[in-house]
Amino acid sequence: MKGTPPNMDLVPLLLSGMVGLVIGAVVGYLGYRVAVSGRMAAAQQASSEILAEAEGKSREILLEAKDEALELRNQTDKDISRRRRELDQELEQLNQRREKLDRRVDQVENRARNLDEKEKEVEQRTQRLQELEVERDQELSRVAQLTRDEARQELLAKVADGARNDVAKVIRDIEQAAREEGEERARDIIITCIQRMASDVVNDVVSSTIILPSDELKGRIIGRQGRNIRAFEQATGVDVIVDDTPEAVTISSMDPVRREVARRSLDALIVDGRIHPARIEQIVHKVREDLDKQMVQFGEEAAFEAGVPRLNKELARYLGRLKFRTSYGQNVLNHSIEVAHLAAMLAAEVGADVQLARTGGLLHDIGKGLTHEVEGPHALIGADLAAKYGMPRNVVNAIGAHHHEMEQETLEAMLVEAADAISGARPGARRESLELYIKRIKSLENIALGFAGVQETYAIQAGREIRILVRPDEVDDLAATELARDIARKVEDTLEYPGQVKVTVIREMRAVDYAK
Repeated sequence: MKGTPPNMDLVPLLLSGMVGLVIGAVVGYLGYRVAVSGRMAAAQQASSEILAEAEGKSREILLEAKDEALELRNQTDKDISRRRRELDQELEQLNQRREKLDRRVDQVENRARNLDEKEKEVEQRTQRLQELEVERDQELSRVAQLTRDEARQELLAKVADGARNDVAKVIRDIEQAAREEGEERARDIIITCIQRMASDVVNDVVSSTIILPSDELKGRIIGRQGRNIRAFEQATGVDVIVDDTPEAVTISSMDPVRREVARRSLDALIVDGRIHPARIEQIVHKVREDLDKQMVQFGEEAAFEAGVPRLNKELARYLGRLKFRTSYGQNVLNHSIEVAHLAAMLAAEVGADVQLARTGGLLHDIGKGLTHEVEGPHALIGADLAAKYGMPRNVVNAIGAHHHEMEQETLEAMLVEAADAISGARPGARRESLELYIKRIKSLENIALGFAGVQETYAIQAGREIRILVRPDEVDDLAATELARDIARKVEDTLEYPGQVKVTVIREMRAVDYAK
């Protein structure tokens, strides 16, 4: 072995190493195949389980889908059935409507045929009437020996007589309504305008008499060359009348506020003793300021007495001015307080708003507190004042509507109007001088006696009505209506009187005979 070469010893070793490698590779491959086979078996088992589970779930999903499809089909069948019933109902309604339309069409056609027939009948009747008119005219001409034109003239004369009677009746009704509604309205407008207009007319309600301590003061009031009296009249806007009346002078003005300022100023000057133009201006200015403050006090006292609290100060000022204003001798402020109480009582009786009626009654104549410098009816002026100083709309309407210058919107407005009429018309509320009253009564009777056919006249109801007895053989019924209208117009044109005068013509026919 010593002689063996070294390469020969390595060959077996290499061969054995190679065989070992081959055996190891074979053993490794076989192990790998075994492992892969195990894994494949496990994978196949897992896939089988997954397939089984998926198949179960798919069956469940399929069953659920079938159930939903069945339920959807049932619901669809129900909807179809409901819609089919609705369509059947609509179809039935349409059929009914069509039947109604058919019946209406038949009715319209029948009416059209009837109208055609009636139109033919009318044409025939018209033609027949024309023929009858011709025959009538011929017969009338033959019987009356009148031509067509002559018969027409006679017929027109008869129609004219009848129309004249109808016209007289219509005129009588219209004039009666006009007197009842218009004369009262006209009287209020005229008296209000006279009261608010300051003019130089003097009568028993527009003058004040100042009693002097002695007649010596008359000269001081007049002053040197009349400068004191001129300054006084210029400062106050009144007329001072100095006559032979002992220890007295007269102040005259249609504006009662100016007259009151002048009266107080002259009293103050007499007490002061210093009567000259400068002092006159100072006294008049001070008296005017004091009176302006007192007007607010007068208004607030009137509001308290009437039960209207918290009256606006400016409204109280205008209300206080009414203390110096009159209407037919009736003090306007006292009249306003009285109207407030009457309106409140009426409202309580009928269930209306008592406070609203009370406030509207107190302020209904507040527009008379302004002078002629503000134009318009006193009711609308008062309504504007009340609205300006924040009075409620219903109060404004009651003020503006008490003489119907605006439409009455509430029951309280009607109650204020009624209370105003009651206060002005009650006995003793307004006065008239006895001399003027007697003169007016005689004038009424004399006017009526001046007409032909009048037998006797009597003025009654304090001159608010005149009754006239006529001779029946001279005045017929139609002439009696015309006579009443003529007498009324002459009274309107000739006399001045408050309110309205009712003219009643009485025609009495008496037949007298004697049994012997």
